[in-house]
Amino acid sequence: MPRSILNKEVREKVKEYKKADIVVGIPSYNNARTIPHVVRAVSAGLVKYFSKYNFVLINSDGGSKDGTPNLVKETAVEDFDTILIEHPIHLINKIVTPYHGIPGKGSAFRTIFEIAHLLEAKACAVVDSDLRSITPEWMESLIEPILFHGFDFVAPLYQRHKYDGTITNSIVYPLTRALYGKRIRQPIGGEFGFSGEMLSHFLKNKKVYQTDVARYGIDIWMTTTSVAGGFKVCQSFLGAKIHNPKDPGADLSSMLSQVVGSVFNLMETHYDSWSGVTDSTPVPEFGFKFEVATDPVRVNLEGMVESFKYGVSDLVSVWDRFLSGDVLSELNRISSYNVLEFRLPAELWVRIVYDFSLAFHKNIMTREHILRSLTPLYLGRTASFVNETMESSPPEVEEKIENLCQEFEKQKGYLLSRWK
Repeated sequence: MPRSILNKEVREKVKEYKKADIVVGIPSYNNARTIPHVVRAVSAGLVKYFSKYNFVLINSDGGSKDGTPNLVKETAVEDFDTILIEHPIHLINKIVTPYHGIPGKGSAFRTIFEIAHLLEAKACAVVDSDLRSITPEWMESLIEPILFHGFDFVAPLYQRHKYDGTITNSIVYPLTRALYGKRIRQPIGGEFGFSGEMLSHFLKNKKVYQTDVARYGIDIWMTTTSVAGGFKVCQSFLGAKIHNPKDPGADLSSMLSQVVGSVFNLMETHYDSWSGVTDSTPVPEFGFKFEVATDPVRVNLEGMVESFKYGVSDLVSVWDRFLSGDVLSELNRISSYNVLEFRLPAELWVRIVYDFSLAFHKNIMTREHILRSLTPLYLGRTASFVNETMESSPPEVEEKIENLCQEFEKQKGYLLSRWK
């Protein structure tokens, strides 16, 4: 194995631990405020639900300057008696290591994958380091379907604020559902479980970790690889996902480009898998669903609408290369709306996303330019969604998203007819 992936200290730890039934990975970068809680929740969950198994916790850090790795080493559950009926058989073993390669979550995951593979893990889970709502029960929900029910991949199912996860809600979920036919609600959720066999599959293509998958694209790559590969997939309800707040109108051009670019690249790789899919079906679900409170998400509605209008005035020369005259005319008309009247209809949005995927596929121009030019349109769609759902309850919001998903499925024939 290349020395650049695992350093000598890590290799020595792997030799010391020899094998692990369960591995849990936590990627991090300057998460000193939140990571002690995550480590305690993971540790308590492993001891509470899997006390008879060997387990290792891995922190793969991106060069934190705030002492995050030291906090992982020092953090422990002080009193297991409060959560256990019987004393744990195994201790919490830890490996704390910097990762190498392109800065980003995907590179951190690759390090976790490599260590888990060497430890011959039967089940592996990964969780984000900025979580404030994680509980010990998350470990049961992510790992039990792997160990006891024969699943290869567990995606998370959360209750989130209606304006949290807008990239998921407006693009990634409806598009991947229409393409691959599986209703995995949070394909880029952040918390996943997977089998040893799935882990080996993730490590087969080393070159993928030199792409945007190494940055923000790893979650959708894992989900799509699992579904397109015919592995047994499910999702588990985890409750609320409360993490460091992110304004959906904030500067997110790089993240959007990398996530959507990963989705589009995966369409190239897995054309044979998605081209014959005509509808979508649910996947098995685990966990007890319940209503939970979520933190509010601040939204800069005026800023999103303004960004959309700037895009319409400045990017026509780009969009004119792959958007039809009818679409451009409609965008120009929409740009005349004021903030509270602003609407970008679902039918138009689906057509735009499919046209962008076709432009990317056919290399109409530099792919980076194509992806970057999507940002103002995405912000326009998000502003429209905010206006449409301002007074809506969570079930009503979910119904809106379901309608959008059905529109993506309805228009898939348009995509297929132009792909070749």
